[in-house]
Amino acid sequence: MLRRFAIQLSAALILAPVAAALDVKSAAHLNSFAWHYPASWFGGFSALHVSDDGRQMIALSDRARIVTARIERREGRIADIHVLGQWPVLSSNGHVMKGGVGDSEGIAVTPDGSIFISFEGVHRVAFYAAPGSSARVLPRPNAFRGLADNGSFEALAIGGRGWLYTLPEKNRTAKGDIPVYRWNGDTWSTPFVLPQRGGFKPVAADFGPDGRFYVLERKVSLVGFRSRLRRWDVVNEKPDAEETLFETGTGAHDNLEGLSVWRDGQGRLRATMISDDNFLALQRTELVEYLLPD
Repeated sequence: MLRRFAIQLSAALILAPVAAALDVKSAAHLNSFAWHYPASWFGGFSALHVSDDGRQMIALSDRARIVTARIERREGRIADIHVLGQWPVLSSNGHVMKGGVGDSEGIAVTPDGSIFISFEGVHRVAFYAAPGSSARVLPRPNAFRGLADNGSFEALAIGGRGWLYTLPEKNRTAKGDIPVYRWNGDTWSTPFVLPQRGGFKPVAADFGPDGRFYVLERKVSLVGFRSRLRRWDVVNEKPDAEETLFETGTGAHDNLEGLSVWRDGQGRLRATMISDDNFLALQRTELVEYLLPD
């Protein structure tokens, strides 16, 4: 999320409750961990990838920076996070990006460790062979050029076939649905749409180890944030069996923007989410975990 939006939220967050009711539908809140690190670059995290064993993570800030870290767990819950390294996300020319052009929002990690990143300042998706490498920007179709400023590709996911899926935070079809764009390695298409419900907007997406498509959504009010997690079976490139796994009350969590779905050592599905603190003292970087039903 860009800082201009963060400034608008400052007064609202002063009024936000310290804790609010949590309306858990099908998922169970496991724990929330406030992550602190003494560095000027720390904060603004908008995307997350957690390893299959839940012990390693990659976090992406909206100021074009990648952070790798080790997750320490006690009794299955996050107890500490240790930063292993951090790098600027570079342009295709190898330059450090600043301002809107570096508004990095979504991340998808391939099995070989290479990375795709989506941006919403200049609407695009780029490929990185490794953290610290220069970008290879994917083609930009005409559909991308009319997307809303500070409202496009916060969500990015990679499916089992290696295809990428992204969806805009704000733009909708003529019928009010959320368009999903797919990159199959050669071209972009719009294979399906998702229903818009209740004013929530998509901010992260992931394909879980169960093959289902998960979308984290956010709703902002004058008194804080609400979060919702939905999922679908994707059959023949069409969404089916929509489920709402949880929907929070205002203030239950901070500004959750990143999502990673994985399976723990007991075989249970988990969703790990990270919040964007907008580099504001009123907010916090929070990692939140839920157990999900199969």
